[in-house]
Amino acid sequence: MTVTEIRDLAVDELRQREKDMDDQMFRLRIQKSMGQVEAAPKLKQLRRDLARIKTVLREKETA
Repeated sequence: MTVTEIRDLAVDELRQREKDMDDQMFRLRIQKSMGQVEAAPKLKQLRRDLARIKTVLREKETA
């Protein structure tokens, strides 16, 4: 997900995606702790996307 795609979304939709990504991160962290190898790269990408969403949300709330 790119920053331009994220910036086009509404605040409510951003909050919903943030909530969904938090849930996905929880599941991936559990998978990683159980030793599933494919969870590690997904976790890294998800963490970055979540940070992008939080950044854009913060920008929209302060503007």
